[in-house]
Amino acid sequence: MVAARAPDRVDTGVGRSRRGAAADERASCVPRPALLYLGMTSPLHLTPLDRALSRLGRAMASVAGSPPASRPSPASSLTDGDLSAPQRADAAALMRVNHVGEVCAQALYEGQAMSTRDPALRRHLQRAAAEEADHLAWTRQRIDELGGRPSLLNPLWYAGAFALGVVAGRAGDRWSLGFVAETERQVEAHLEGHLQRLPAEDERSRAVLARMRDDEVAHGQAAVRLGAAELPGPVKSVMRASAGVMTTVAHYL
Repeated sequence: MVAARAPDRVDTGVGRSRRGAAADERASCVPRPALLYLGMTSPLHLTPLDRALSRLGRAMASVAGSPPASRPSPASSLTDGDLSAPQRADAAALMRVNHVGEVCAQALYEGQAMSTRDPALRRHLQRAAAEEADHLAWTRQRIDELGGRPSLLNPLWYAGAFALGVVAGRAGDRWSLGFVAETERQVEAHLEGHLQRLPAEDERSRAVLARMRDDEVAHGQAAVRLGAAELPGPVKSVMRASAGVMTTVAHYL
């Protein structure tokens, strides 16, 4: 989506400079529902309390509900295949795992965006989070359609991922971007595995996961272009092991 260029504005003396207007124009590349979810619609500087409340609201939306999607679900034009009860249960469990992954993605980006001092990187992370919010909404919708339920441990997943995001952000922007790039590579491989495990008849779930995979690849490539550092091998191994625990537990809980 390309935003139309706004005409130059004259500074009215109420704290809105042309530089601030340009930042708002760049933020307008994110569709309005996602902007509302991310707390990016106001041109005024937020107080620390405002930011804390906004952050809490996004956490609650991610954990307890579903943030607004800015794009229609890739499954919207497809019909459900003839799935047996066991197939529906298996597909719902897989989509629950992917929903947990998107809960974690929201928390990771939130923690990293809070920790960076670079406004441009913060905007990049917020735009990526807006696309991940679509994934969160799509997977939750598909879980409901399949008669499943989200993970009972979503608050725990969110808290742990948020802490990781803060640590990654405070390590420095290059390492933070490296964490994004490696996370997206691992998520891509994870989604490929789920695409192979889903029943062939479940075209709706497959469409959702295929679009998510494409978005994750784009996020990883963007992080590399922005200067992501290559993470050490042991860090990658720990990330894979942690993801393995999460996916195993979330499949059942």
